[in-house]
Amino acid sequence: MKVLLLQDVKGQGKKGEIISVSDGYANNFLLKKGLGVVATADKINSAAIHEQAVLKQKEAQRQKAQDDADKLKGQTVRIVASTGAQGKMYGSITNKEIAEELTKMGFAVDKKQVVLKEPIRVKGNYSVTVKLYAEISANITVTVD
Repeated sequence: MKVLLLQDVKGQGKKGEIISVSDGYANNFLLKKGLGVVATADKINSAAIHEQAVLKQKEAQRQKAQDDADKLKGQTVRIVASTGAQGKMYGSITNKEIAEELTKMGFAVDKKQVVLKEPIRVKGNYSVTVKLYAEISANITVTVD
């Protein structure tokens, strides 16, 4: 029996794939648990259309990330940090503060997208990478005063 998988099934296939399995396995496990449906022509066509829509949406997200990366490249983020009497900073500058400043500048950036090897604890200029999408990133300069 041919079955269109609705979810990933270990050892059988991934969601959206059409697999050939025994009638008993299909009826007693896959169909009963809602992991798959009988692969009719209608179901196959709707799965193909859904897959194309998902690919189109992913490509649109990738293109938007590329456009945002082009706008972000070379930007400078200025953060003012409070210091003590001897010029030492209280605390440190983390990816959260950098993401908040970028959001104030008009860029939709989450703190998880800002890549810092370690928090910034000394005043100065730093090169920071902002990862917007898989394999799409932009380098910005962070100036801590």
